[in-house]
Amino acid sequence: MLVSRHPQRAQAVTRSGPLPGLQLWLTGSALALGALWALPGWSQEVGIITSHGYSTFGELKYPADFPHLDYVNPDAPKGGEISIWAQGTFDTLNPYSREGRGGSLATIGYESLLSGTADEVSAAYCLLCTTLEYPEDESWITFNMRPEAMFSDGSPVTAHDVVFSHNLLVEQGLPSYAEIAGSLIANVEALDDHTVKWTLAEGATTNDAFSLAGGTPVWSKAWYEETGARLDETRYEISPGSGPYMLDSYDVNRRITYRRNPDYWGKDLPINIGRANFDVIRVEYFADTTAAFEGFKAGDFTFRQENSSITWATGYEFPALSNGWVVKAELPNGNLPGAVGMVFNLRQEKFQDVRVRQALALMFNFNWTNQTLQFGLFDQRESFWQNSVLAATGVPEGHELELLQSVADMIDPAILTESVTMPHVSGDGQLDRENLRLAIDLLAQAGWVPGDDGLLRKDGEVFTLEFMSDNPSFERVITPYIDNLTRLGVQAEFNLIDPAQYTNRERAFDWDMIYDGYSNALEESLGLNQRYGSDGVADVFNPTGYSSPAVDALITAVSEAESYDDMAAGVRAIDRIMRRELFVVPTWYNPNFWVAYFDMYEYPEPLPPYALGQLDFWWYNAEKGDALRAAGALR
Repeated sequence: MLVSRHPQRAQAVTRSGPLPGLQLWLTGSALALGALWALPGWSQEVGIITSHGYSTFGELKYPADFPHLDYVNPDAPKGGEISIWAQGTFDTLNPYSREGRGGSLATIGYESLLSGTADEVSAAYCLLCTTLEYPEDESWITFNMRPEAMFSDGSPVTAHDVVFSHNLLVEQGLPSYAEIAGSLIANVEALDDHTVKWTLAEGATTNDAFSLAGGTPVWSKAWYEETGARLDETRYEISPGSGPYMLDSYDVNRRITYRRNPDYWGKDLPINIGRANFDVIRVEYFADTTAAFEGFKAGDFTFRQENSSITWATGYEFPALSNGWVVKAELPNGNLPGAVGMVFNLRQEKFQDVRVRQALALMFNFNWTNQTLQFGLFDQRESFWQNSVLAATGVPEGHELELLQSVADMIDPAILTESVTMPHVSGDGQLDRENLRLAIDLLAQAGWVPGDDGLLRKDGEVFTLEFMSDNPSFERVITPYIDNLTRLGVQAEFNLIDPAQYTNRERAFDWDMIYDGYSNALEESLGLNQRYGSDGVADVFNPTGYSSPAVDALITAVSEAESYDDMAAGVRAIDRIMRRELFVVPTWYNPNFWVAYFDMYEYPEPLPPYALGQLDFWWYNAEKGDALRAAGALR
């Protein structure tokens, strides 16, 4: 998928006020792009604003003549290899396919008109373009493209490729993308080979439309026409990209290797200085986390980002670490934690009553889980926008309260007056008996009562619950929750299945409960509709199938906000409603990056707040690498 990370835009004297940003989820694999548009400057033509970027609510950090990003090492050497791991299998290298399981990093070769940074909440500067232009009424935007931009096969990147790519996404991408694009963009046309004009649809929010235009991945029109390939099909042959890396080789379900393009057209652009430093990025596939960790200890791959508390706390005692070959470190993470947890499938009738969800949530004991099973290493997540000013706190007031009052007839009245809190607090034991009594009462109110065998029934049907996972490391953490549900009277089971089956069942919404969630951002706009709006209930990016008319109305308010404060108030109101409706049982998050790597990589200090950047702006120390190989540390 492609993520456009919410443009932030400066207010100029020519505008009545700023407009909000957009998060678009385009396809099946992830490529993150932040879009921040600059304080505009006037061109020779009166009324036309020309800039190297765009900002919604503030000024860009970097001027048009910046030499390089502040957080990179401009003198970082090029060379070497970094290798990481992926779990399971892959059956396509086309990351935009609606079917199959995409190969890791499969979007790495593709670029868009704008490129993001890791030290601004949402920022984008011209990459495939030199400048962008738009009129005072913001009815269109034109990108002036770089004539030197080339695909990896040596063919030029043109405005015709941009038009083709947009149309291809509308025709063969996710339906939710086509719907959003249609509401924002009326027409895309190539004015000449290196000038592309996007005309906004009537009533479109400017920020969202500009974000879509700048964030669209650009593919080779000639390649698609010559091969007859489709965007939504599984295949191993992929179109050439214009980015610094290209596919080198693959061994299905074993590894994928990407190689830096020695002829990359944009290597000397200021926004690329100090980046894309590795000659080779290799991805090794393993069946599960246990096998992967053994592979890392043996030197099969060289960089590991850890997410298992038990492994982090007890597993890093092996020769490569004790003799100094491997570095173990906790690095700061300023990103918004994912709004993940135990996810209910609201498409199942038994989960549609909020009292049922509240009862089942009461059976999860974070305190006991964290202290007993996770070594006290995690914090408990409360908000969908944890650790940010977008998280609702206390009782609603000011504009946030006004927004909630505007939808008062569609929400629980208590939301207007009560302080937002955790859904529940649990004691030190695995099963909190007070919470058990509360859960039994809630279920009885919803019509679920225990029979003589202790199992909950409603209209003669037993309450069954399958917790589906493809991750063996979850079993030890989820099993106590399953045990608690069983004590409640639920016929519950933890079902560990293979990754391919998991992908198929997940996409078909053939499950009761999984560990999943939502990716939010530090600025929000129309992209909320794809994740939480009624139009997105059948979308893979809305795993629960959640929708609410109140949230729909507030999403509109967020997308039409004319200041950061108004946008934030709207998001906090949404956060407050969704936390009350409890369709995701909040679990844990890690405020740091846990990493381990063979001691031949270096990174700039301090790291930027919004990216670890190991595949972006870290670099290889050849002297250290040679020493490790001489010592037999690597395979």
